[in-house]
Amino acid sequence: MKPTIHEIIRKQRIAHGLSQRKLADHLGVSCQAVSKWECGKSLPDILLLPALCDILGISADELLQISGSSRRDEK
Repeated sequence: MKPTIHEIIRKQRIAHGLSQRKLADHLGVSCQAVSKWECGKSLPDILLLPALCDILGISADELLQISGSSRRDEK
């Protein structure tokens, strides 16, 4: 079973030694927002994804669980 977005965010945040507060401060959101993401109660705003992925050291494809085979072929 694939990990969910909230599991990936939590795992990567911890791996980078960040508290929820620190991650929230870097993104300009509340620590309650980060907590909700990690509990699966909400998702980060799409506009935060580039910064979130940069901080967590992962690509948006990794965060969103998009594999090469599930992307549309470019024409």
